[in-house]
Amino acid sequence: MTPGLEFPCPAVPQAPGGAPTRAPLSIAWEGFDADWIAPMAACIQDPEHHAEGDVWLHTRMVCEALVGLPQWRALAPEDRELVFAGALLHDIAKPATTTIEDGRVKHPGHSVRGAQDVRRLLWEAGAPFAAREQIVALVRHHQVPFFLIDQEDALRRAAAISLRVRGRLLAQVTRADALGRVCRDPQRLLDNIDLFEALCEEHGCLDAAFPFPDPHTRYLYFKSTDRDPRFPAHDDTRFEVVLMCGLPGAGKDHWIAENLELPRVSMDDLRRELRLPFTGDQSEVARAARDRAREHLRREQPFVWSATNLRRDIRGRLISMFSDYGARVRLVYIEASRARQRRQNRERDATVPEAAMERMLRQWDIPAPYEAHRVDYIVREDE
Repeated sequence: MTPGLEFPCPAVPQAPGGAPTRAPLSIAWEGFDADWIAPMAACIQDPEHHAEGDVWLHTRMVCEALVGLPQWRALAPEDRELVFAGALLHDIAKPATTTIEDGRVKHPGHSVRGAQDVRRLLWEAGAPFAAREQIVALVRHHQVPFFLIDQEDALRRAAAISLRVRGRLLAQVTRADALGRVCRDPQRLLDNIDLFEALCEEHGCLDAAFPFPDPHTRYLYFKSTDRDPRFPAHDDTRFEVVLMCGLPGAGKDHWIAENLELPRVSMDDLRRELRLPFTGDQSEVARAARDRAREHLRREQPFVWSATNLRRDIRGRLISMFSDYGARVRLVYIEASRARQRRQNRERDATVPEAAMERMLRQWDIPAPYEAHRVDYIVREDE
């Protein structure tokens, strides 16, 4: 690492499996588990794109390149921390996704898997929600500036990213990724990153979220392919439906009881009513819930749908059904600290077993700000 830094920065471990030098950082590096380093050191890469060697060597080179960038040194301390964490963790899932096809080493889906792994690691380490989710976004999208300028939906992708993390921070992670490798044409990668930054700056989303005129326009823009995001869309919604989201034990029912006086379509309530198990095939419960929801929708009766809804595809189908009836959808995500979530899950009438919880954590996809007309994040970070 570059010596003599005058700002706090987590140091990169210098040996596979070694304990990293800790720094008193707000994302709780003190409790961060570094067992992921050894697999990275043992993970090979394709020499066409990474002639430098294994994934951990590449990661160290990326971090060293990053701290040498004047742009990174000019950032506010909290932003330097976020970008460094994104660089350190950007390829964490390469060992788990490595395949060899026709003699070529590939890591398909490592950005998506990496985002999931980083979210869980930082949650269990007690990292603050806002910082954690920006780091997750940096890992999830770290390859995007390499190729976005050549895509037909470049603005849509840039706008979506800007709602989760600033484009300038993402560009710095990707720039360090390009500099921290040995490949055939590094200048082409750097040129594309410059074009990514220029695109974001042109549309006002390099250092801020894309400036949609209102939430309804934002929602419709990401639901269609032929809408201009700069012009307000006509809002013809007539009532509101609240869709809950969160792990078991996060406190969804408690929040509903304290904040809403609405009819409730609850998967847990329906299981008790129908005397069905809380594990196994849930198709009958889901059908009953949709039927009950349609009764409210036909009457244009506001209601709340309470379930975990951890997967985006499940949320998407429900939101589409609600909006087809003219509803404005408010998505409420509830999260608790790991210790609190475990305790509250044990105190539930129907405790979710650890094996089932493990499966849910592998599907844990926090809602994006554009999935519904309104998205609220209710996070309890008291432990």
